[in-house]
Parts: sequence; structure tokens; C-alpha cells
Amino acid sequence: MTNRYIIDYQSPIGVLEMIGSMDEIYSIRFVDREQIQYTIQEKTPKVLIDCLMQIDEYFKGTRQVFTFPYTLEGTEFQQTVWKSLANIPFGETGTYKELAIRINNEKAIRAVGHANGRNKLSIVIPCHRIIGSSGKLTGYAGGLWRKEWLLQHEHEAFMGKN
Repeated sequence: MTNRYIIDYQSPIGVLEMIGSMDEIYSIRFVDREQIQYTIQEKTPKVLIDCLMQIDEYFKGTRQVFTFPYTLEGTEFQQTVWKSLANIPFGETGTYKELAIRINNEKAIRAVGHANGRNKLSIVIPCHRIIGSSGKLTGYAGGLWRKEWLLQHEHEAFMGKN
């Protein structure tokens, strides 16, 4: 098995834990810690440092697209959903139904929601941009308050640049 490395980022809405190898990122998730535990070390791979810098730029409102390499770990269906999620533009939202239609499986709304909840690459694969058909915020692994914050942050950053 490939060595995995961990680094934390203190975001305005909590600690993000990033896990990767020498070559790619596997996971970016909010964790239940008040403070960072894993810091940049001499052996920290460049890809993790790049990830941390790009996430920092996102939170500062200066980055909308992520360019570090990552891998999607999940079933073929989950990966299809996640790839479609990645196409929802910065500052915009979509619904579970729209996502199901986008992957040519309109009846898979619940399965799409389940796959959305299994996303390991928070922010980069923007599952926070999916809302309910009613326009209300629905589940988010990091907590609805974080989802609301992220959507507001993107709206403000996007509106400020147009």
C-alpha cells in the first residue's frame, strides 16, 4: 500500500484534514478537532503542500479551480456522480434531481444523494453546492452551518469578481 501523509488546515469554519500520497490527494474533510494536529513536516509531499495552499486561496476568495492531482476512491456510480458534481460552477447550486438527470439516471435521486454524502474531497468536489428541490439546504457531512457558510462565501467571492 502507498504511504499516506496527513496535513491539517485551519479554515474559518473548522479544521480540514487532507490525506494524500507522494503524488495525489485522497481526502479533504472537516474533522472534529479544535486545533490542527498535523503540520507541514520535512517529509510532507509537495502535492499536500500545494493542496493546502490552494485550499487557503479558496478560503481567501482568490481561487475557484483546483489544479493539484487527486483521486476519487469509490464505486463507478459514485465516481460518475462526483465527476458531475465537479462541473457545477463556482458560486452556483444544483439539486439532487438535476444531478441525477445530468448523469442520465433521473430515477437515481436517492442514490445520487447517498453518493454525494460519501464524497471524500470536500470543497474540491463541491457537494456543498447541492441543495434540495425546494431550494432549502439539505444534508452535508460537515454540517449544514458549514454548507451555508461555503455557499455564502462562494456567492460573495463570485459576485465580487463580476
